[in-house]
Amino acid sequence: MSRWPPALFLAHGAPTLALEGGSWAERLARVSLDLPPLKGVLVCSAHWETQGGFRVGGALQPRTLHDFGGFPEPLYSLRYPAPGSPDLASRVVSLLGEAGFEAAVDADRGLDHGVWVPLLHLLPEARVPVVPLSLPRLREPESLRKAGRALAPLREEGVLILGSGGLVHNLGQLDWTGASDPQPWALAFETWVLERLAEDPTQAMDWVHAPGAATAVPTSEHLDPLWLVLGAAAGASAQSLFAGWQFGNLSLRCLSFAPA
Repeated sequence: MSRWPPALFLAHGAPTLALEGGSWAERLARVSLDLPPLKGVLVCSAHWETQGGFRVGGALQPRTLHDFGGFPEPLYSLRYPAPGSPDLASRVVSLLGEAGFEAAVDADRGLDHGVWVPLLHLLPEARVPVVPLSLPRLREPESLRKAGRALAPLREEGVLILGSGGLVHNLGQLDWTGASDPQPWALAFETWVLERLAEDPTQAMDWVHAPGAATAVPTSEHLDPLWLVLGAAAGASAQSLFAGWQFGNLSLRCLSFAPA
């Protein structure tokens, strides 16, 4: 086991995975067994976008946000009571500022479901401090990679850097019949991304011209945490932790980038 945490990209799927995570949840639970002792978790979620620059959650005890509607009632009673870390939040702001990014602490930000749904299974005891990181609304993959590179030293300090989103995410195309096999366009796009990562994770991806891209990624917020993770991964190769689908095209692919 390495003394450094990996950088992780976790698909968080539908919020109901918090209740019925199945094999996805079981895999995340096993991943936790291989983690070194952690001093904190920095999570960049698809569900926190901010105007301007980066915002970093600095609450001492962040709230559990139920930022969704129309789901089973038991989901709204779930809490993820992990502490926050104002010190880690300040460190993140400092590292991003030194790299030329606008960044500020948001002392009131809670944990959206992109943060707490996977962490319920990855770190169920909720003892490790969790700090959320936003996606700036004006962003490009390369700027997110640069931000990830700026944050990479946190891994040496025992901080797990986690991007939460999904390689394929189009709510308008979901198959509510419960199909488990992916649509061809969804599989084609995910396969293309995985092939590019296998070739060279440090190289830029022209993903907008990939097969199926327009349907697989109609808006980029669920894919964008991947770029930040790739920057923090320092050139490490991708290892697939989990492969699966919900509703015919919602990817549950989870990736680990082991310490270089």
